[in-house]
Amino acid sequence: MAENSDLKTQGEKSLAKLEWMIEISRSLNSTLELRPLLQRIAVAAQQLTETEASSILLLDRKSGQLYFEAATNLPGIRSIVVPMEGSIAGLVAQTGKPIVVPDVREDPHFYPQADEQSEFNTRSILAVPMVVRGNVIGVLEVVNKLAEAEFTREDVEMLTVLGGQAAVAVQNALLFQQSDLVAEIVHEMRTPLMSVIGYSELMQQPAMTPEQCRQFAAIIEGEAERLNGLANSFLDLAKIESGRASLCHDPVDLSTVIRMAIGVLAPQADAKQVALSSDVPVDLPPIVGDAQRLHQVMLNLMGNGIKYCQEGDTVTITARREGGSLVVSVADTGPGIPADALSRIFERFYRVPGTEGQAVGSGLGLTIARKIVEAHGGEITVSSEEGEGTTFTFTLPVEGTCIGE
Repeated sequence: MAENSDLKTQGEKSLAKLEWMIEISRSLNSTLELRPLLQRIAVAAQQLTETEASSILLLDRKSGQLYFEAATNLPGIRSIVVPMEGSIAGLVAQTGKPIVVPDVREDPHFYPQADEQSEFNTRSILAVPMVVRGNVIGVLEVVNKLAEAEFTREDVEMLTVLGGQAAVAVQNALLFQQSDLVAEIVHEMRTPLMSVIGYSELMQQPAMTPEQCRQFAAIIEGEAERLNGLANSFLDLAKIESGRASLCHDPVDLSTVIRMAIGVLAPQADAKQVALSSDVPVDLPPIVGDAQRLHQVMLNLMGNGIKYCQEGDTVTITARREGGSLVVSVADTGPGIPADALSRIFERFYRVPGTEGQAVGSGLGLTIARKIVEAHGGEITVSSEEGEGTTFTFTLPVEGTCIGE
């Protein structure tokens, strides 16, 4: 009788998991935003298999390597590069088959660097391929069954099904982002291209004087530089949004990064007679991340402030430690942002109404800055009042706390 009761309980549990799988499938198909989608998959995988942690690695076709793009309970894991050779995930991606490793210490394919960087102790792994139309696009992993239990056949079957559903959802999200971005690229590049074409035609008119031709050539050069900037920003954003932009995972002295950015933009501020002020301690604790990308964030935020400030205004950069995070602010005394525009300020190509002619740019700087900060495990916010200036603030976890998720 007890055996029948156990079988009934096990059957009910399996049925509940199948019903849950249906709900998960509906949830995955309800969004085309890549980052939230990846996190939903990771959470579902961990809960479905009753494990300590989970992760998703996506395959970069160009480099042939795998990158951690989402995880649960694995701080510091995101954007770590995993080689195709010499890793369990790489073996799964190459064979297209699930792999169960009861004890990673006895498996020659185990890649220990991920544990070292995330300070996590992996004991066992179940990894399944994420396959779309016969092509592996990534690997879904869960690690360490709870209560020291072993992975079961049901775990393998459930995670394999989830991996297949996740692969389709991720592929759809990537395709949506690419098509959406392409349409916006065409729209944004049309205006400078028309200027280049128009002024080139004017220069060929017999009545044009040498002085007029020089003026038109200068305009064409400016528009060409604008196109080049747009193209670079588009490529940068496309890499970040598609998950192909890997971050370095090195100790970073943020005070040095900030000072370098101030040095780069000081001539631009001087030319507009905008003052640059800073309050950045030299003994800030180190963070783990990508110094070049964080330099890009500072250039975007400071450059944005200088761009919209007028003669006599000030841009102030401050940094401090609060608990386990560094808090960096870039505040200006410029015109400020209307309240109804604040919620859209990080959208790509969004410009505050009425400012279109005040400054030239790609319209992607703030979008890219936000994505870089979030990829470092931080967040960025903005506060502003019209006529009182604007303050952008972002946080970054200090070394030894968290980076990634």
